[in-house]
Amino acid sequence: MSRVSTAYLLTCAAIGVAGGALLAGAWVVSVVLFATAPFASIAIAGVWVLPAVIALRLLQRPFAGLLVGLISGLVLSPFYTFGAIATTLFWSFFPELPFLVTLYRRWATWMHYAGAVAIGIAYPLFAAQSFDLWTMAPGLLIAFFVLCTASCVAGTWVGILVADRLRRAGVARLARRRPAPVP
Repeated sequence: MSRVSTAYLLTCAAIGVAGGALLAGAWVVSVVLFATAPFASIAIAGVWVLPAVIALRLLQRPFAGLLVGLISGLVLSPFYTFGAIATTLFWSFFPELPFLVTLYRRWATWMHYAGAVAIGIAYPLFAAQSFDLWTMAPGLLIAFFVLCTASCVAGTWVGILVADRLRRAGVARLARRRPAPVP
């Protein structure tokens, strides 16, 4: 098993903590929207993919998205519940999935969007009971899935933009370098 560098772990930690801070605010907004206009709360779903997309795009290393999701969940758990860890891992798994399928041999941009579409479809299925989806009119149900997918695609686009700007600033140079093997 290859070792990971301290710079890589610190970069993941920084992204995870920043993601946790962002998600803390998004969580509050989501709870308020869910209580007042549940359909509208899905419009900010893409915020939950941001930390994982940034880590995967910036670092291009296996499980970077899940590690960042775990750290974000740990940041959130004292303020919400330990369920925050499962939530952030769930939202981090789907951005990671297309790269996992290729065994992390390809890092094409379209793969980030494939993960966004996957979670945009999967999340409403997992949350169907919470949103009472199966009682909605077919047009409204389709709109719900489209809104969720569009939000996740938009969140992915923002994550790619942020990661590319961080890379241009030199953030990923040291973190992506693999440490030399120990004799």
